[in-house]
Amino acid sequence: MSFLNEMLPETAEAFGQMRNSIFKDAFLDLKTKELIAVASSVLMRCQFCVDTHSQRAIVAGATKEEIAEAISVAMFVAAGSQIGWTNVYEENVYNRIFEKDKDRKEEDCCCCCED
Repeated sequence: MSFLNEMLPETAEAFGQMRNSIFKDAFLDLKTKELIAVASSVLMRCQFCVDTHSQRAIVAGATKEEIAEAISVAMFVAAGSQIGWTNVYEENVYNRIFEKDKDRKEEDCCCCCED
């Protein structure tokens, strides 16, 4: 975050204060918060964050198995989100794909599938 420290020191300080106010024992202990951060980092696809929060989770007492399980929870949420989007058209997208609508033609495609 050195660029942020140089360009926007007040913002960098506020970010650090936010981190410090969150990552301490409170209603959730630090280990639990770091495991949540690991899972969230996986979902955000931030390898640096996964590495950092995994190491911090270990320091806070997490085992490799607990980190693996936190990652598996993130994987489950990611997989479930891919199922859920299929109802975005107020009907299941698979029903639209496989419906036996004889009026639909290839040229009705919405993208650039034409040769």
